[in-house]
Amino acid sequence: MKSVEIAVATHKKYAFPKGKSYIPLHVGAKLSKEDLKIARDDTGKNISDKNPNFCELTGFYWLVNNSKADFLGLVHYRRHFTLRTGVIKADERLNSALSDNEIKKLIENYDLILPKKRNYYIESLWSHYEHTLHIAPLEKTREIIVKNYPEFLAEFDRLHERKTAHMFNMLIGKREIVEEYSKWLFDILLTLEAEIKQDAEAEEYDAFHSRFYGRISELLLDVWLYTKYPGLKTSDKSDNEIKIKELRVVDIEGVNWLKKGSSFLLAKFGGKKYGKSF
Repeated sequence: MKSVEIAVATHKKYAFPKGKSYIPLHVGAKLSKEDLKIARDDTGKNISDKNPNFCELTGFYWLVNNSKADFLGLVHYRRHFTLRTGVIKADERLNSALSDNEIKKLIENYDLILPKKRNYYIESLWSHYEHTLHIAPLEKTREIIVKNYPEFLAEFDRLHERKTAHMFNMLIGKREIVEEYSKWLFDILLTLEAEIKQDAEAEEYDAFHSRFYGRISELLLDVWLYTKYPGLKTSDKSDNEIKIKELRVVDIEGVNWLKKGSSFLLAKFGGKKYGKSF
């Protein structure tokens, strides 16, 4: 029987899915004075102290480097995969998260489970990032790819064209796939961290904008995926080497689409960068 461990990244006390597949994980635990009485990302091999900038990725790093499970996954305290369709009432959202049985059936048939892609419709992934956040770190990421991973450059440059992406840094996948992606991802991000420290502009970013490592990784997932498995460009379900399943993401706290939409319009047409998460 295949084993699966899904880290539920959290920085505070919260209600979590009750399945045995889930590991509630305190991310940024090394910098926290609070003991949440759950697993911590500052044990074993870890980068817990980078959490203010790397966000939930410190939990991803911890899981990949310390878990022995056959399938590894990452979700968030307020975002989970679900098979439910239609309207999910507020009091049903948590219970709609994948159950152990649902997870078991999924990993028997698929190699990688991802969120349904977000579509930005009126602009590319690159232009959306440029309008809402500071573009310099993403430009520096391109320089690193040119130098260290040139075979991924063509797909990275498609960020100027593509309008859809698997967001949220959420996934469940076969260990060997997740490990390979993680090694590539963190090599790029840790190189970016070392080089960006020389950037005077980045030193002036506030706490919100200093979390760009987590945001850039959202864009890098598909860069890696479509380069490794080019058949996925025309089919989001599979190519000859990998079987993909896209699932709906349920937000436990709901999404204020009016506020999110108005902030986007202010960013695109008014030059006002985002100042908080939605």
